Amino acid sequence: MVDKICDYLTNKIRKENQEIDDGRAEIINFGIHLIIGEIPKFFIIMGIAYLLGILDLTILSYFLVLPFRGASGGFHLKTHIGCILGSVAFFSGIALLAKYIILADIAKYILTFVVWGFGMIMVKLYAPADTESIPIISKKERKNKKILSYILLTISIIISLIIKNDVISNIIVYGMLFQSISITRIAYKLTKNKYGHEVYNASESLA
Repeated sequence: MVDKICDYLTNKIRKENQEIDDGRAEIINFGIHLIIGEIPKFFIIMGIAYLLGILDLTILSYFLVLPFRGASGGFHLKTHIGCILGSVAFFSGIALLAKYIILADIAKYILTFVVWGFGMIMVKLYAPADTESIPIISKKERKNKKILSYILLTISIIISLIIKNDVISNIIVYGMLFQSISITRIAYKLTKNKYGHEVYNASESLA
């Protein structure tokens, strides 16, 4: 339903502006998807988090992980319902772990450094992890997002070490861990995703 609405609005915009080519139309369609699909999805996620009694922690997990996720990428589920449920599991799951599994003292420092090391390796191997629908082809953009991923991951880990609130600290650590997992080849295979730049390069080599 959402796809049909977005396609309809995109086609209507193209009819009113004949200069829009297929490439620009895809960008416009993606923007409409964000407005129509992502914003309502955010409120649905927060509504479910409210019912679970972890609204504040879910909001924190959303905004603490979002910068790193925006830079490093990650898989996307194929349907809107799947995407909503996956997002609820991701952000609310991080919040629940942080609330009920509190890491402190030596265990906290060990896990934090393990997560940082794992995340840095995954960023080197896979970031930015794009998708077939939104491939990142530009070498410059890929390089910039990879560098930004390194920086955001490191800053987040430093914050988790110096912040006094254990729950917030754990949200950051768990968030960095699960986000790093979401860009791996195993995660992509399990969710039947493909890296967009690999698909694009393969099609270019066959052309």
